[in-house]
Amino acid sequence: MSMRTAAPGNRVLAKVAVRVMPFLALLYFVNYLDRVNIGFAGPNGMNKELGLTSTAFGFASGIFFLGYLILEVPSNLALHRFGARRWLARIMITWGILATILAFVPNATTLVILRFLLGVAEAGFFPGIILYLTYWFPAAQRAKAVALFMAAVPVSSAIGSTVSSLLIAHGGGILGMSGWRFMFLVEGIPAILLAFVTWFYLTDRPEKAKWLTDEERKWLTSELDAERQATEAAHHWPLRKALTHPRILALAFVYFAIAYGLYALGFFLPTIIAGFGAEFGTKLTVIQSGLVNAIPYVIGAVVMVFWARHGDRTGERKWHTALPMLVGGIAIPIALYLGNPYAAMVAVTICAVGVCCALPTFWALPSNFLAGAAAAGGIALINSLGNISGFAAPYVTGWLRDLTGTQRTGLWVVGACMVAGALVALALGAKPRASAAPDRSDGRAGE
Repeated sequence: MSMRTAAPGNRVLAKVAVRVMPFLALLYFVNYLDRVNIGFAGPNGMNKELGLTSTAFGFASGIFFLGYLILEVPSNLALHRFGARRWLARIMITWGILATILAFVPNATTLVILRFLLGVAEAGFFPGIILYLTYWFPAAQRAKAVALFMAAVPVSSAIGSTVSSLLIAHGGGILGMSGWRFMFLVEGIPAILLAFVTWFYLTDRPEKAKWLTDEERKWLTSELDAERQATEAAHHWPLRKALTHPRILALAFVYFAIAYGLYALGFFLPTIIAGFGAEFGTKLTVIQSGLVNAIPYVIGAVVMVFWARHGDRTGERKWHTALPMLVGGIAIPIALYLGNPYAAMVAVTICAVGVCCALPTFWALPSNFLAGAAAAGGIALINSLGNISGFAAPYVTGWLRDLTGTQRTGLWVVGACMVAGALVALALGAKPRASAAPDRSDGRAGE
């Protein structure tokens, strides 16, 4: 951003942030809560009522991501083609209906089927919003924008853990339901309601934003168009290349490692905290467990925003992604070897902070060299392949818990995966070298 445009640019971007970011964060708050609230249902009656082992619980939690994987890329290309407000509203109403139906699941088989369909319905939501942010924020401000959006993850985990615990604790008997069933019912409804708000509230592109002045629209559109053209001229990444290049696959592995830590904590932290009784002799109520579960995410949310802001200010992306992964990956395996629950929660919190800090900075990496349809496809592919960890993390963690009788082995796998991902991020660096000549082999499909 030049000195000439810095002042008006800051004003326009602040206006966009106030209009767009709180609403997107609210959508992701609801989305992430519906994705992981099974983690609270499991140890609080669902596993016992449906007869689920730790392995079966991990499979039911993770099968969501196989459905997610199938339609992720086509869903993001559809958003690029049809517009964010229509496509995100479509995603939300279908996922909200399925999330609500989970309240009436009769057995383990139906639970697995509904979790799979929930993933199919939700495919494209997260990468769609990451793509949407590239339509509104220049690269220099993008990591902070992603951080503000993704603050919904730790906030959802913090507030959501408390809300879910309260619903489970006090919802039993309402409408003749178990507490965990009542939680699914109540937490699924907001997505349906917000789908209608999304249709009327979101604006697809800056040039359609009636809430910006003519001068503001012109500045933001020209700034983003110039950046997109410079990116395309420097790197020449058409859609087909974005879906097949080894660099994209390597970035998918880095995201796999970050998300492995995220989902291992998201699905099994309530179980780990519930296990403090056997491990350390600690006794907590359902509500107390929810409050303890919130601590790592509250701290993670605060540190994440400052870390992303520092990354934007310095322009450095590689170490801002890798360093928190290394710290979190080293911290998590030692959590259950410590002598008391307080020390264990410090180690878990360090891991959560590492995951939270790596997430927004990571998403600045692919947008440095992808634009247009290539960004839609490439971001979706990275998210899709990376989210295989959403299946692997709970399933492997649960299987190792059943196999060894302890959570420790599973946490070692989490740590090893995060460290490996950090090393790959360091090897990749922030940007690929510019291509020697344009690659136009796919006719710039979708542009």
